[in-house]
Amino acid sequence: MRLNNISILFFVICLFCCKQKSDKNQISKKGLPYFNSADFTPEWDTPKHKIPEFSFVNQEGKKVTNDTFRDKIYIVDFFFTSCPGICPRLTKSMGALQKFYKDEDDVMLLSHTVMPWKDSIPILKDYAQKHTVNSSKWHLVTGDKDKLYNMARLGYFADEDFTKTQDEDRFIHTENFVLVDKKGYIRGVYNGTVPIDLERLKRHIDILLTEGI
Repeated sequence: MRLNNISILFFVICLFCCKQKSDKNQISKKGLPYFNSADFTPEWDTPKHKIPEFSFVNQEGKKVTNDTFRDKIYIVDFFFTSCPGICPRLTKSMGALQKFYKDEDDVMLLSHTVMPWKDSIPILKDYAQKHTVNSSKWHLVTGDKDKLYNMARLGYFADEDFTKTQDEDRFIHTENFVLVDKKGYIRGVYNGTVPIDLERLKRHIDILLTEGI
């Protein structure tokens, strides 16, 4: 039985490595794909889905809009400050990305609270200080619940459960990081709790930086 388990594990690792190699080969030939729908089917043709206009407020009480990220590559996630589960891991990953790109002005971070009725500006500011957030690099934003949820679901396709339930009141809880290019198009989605996916994210950011888009 133990031998069978080892064989299965070896098969899964080989399958994952082959998928990673295939992904690298495809990207090296065509560049990063665009993601135009919630099923995250990669497309290399003309991009269709652009991040909608938004306006939220960050931990410093300053307005954050699309213009804040104009001509910037940015990484998006969704969290809430009192979350005991995946959010601390997501914040830790975002913190590592902030440190990694601290000298790269073209890369920014954007975290949306999914509990705006509790995550006020002072609470976000306290959370930012606790996690050494650089306010010029990483924005933690709050705002109207409906607008935040619409951005998660319709803007960034970040709420996988919504595509199944279509329940507008359902609480958003996702581990996804979304990569947006300088023109406002989605170029990748990653599990923010998995180190190997974060390395894939970095590789894709390098591609965008090299291409200047």
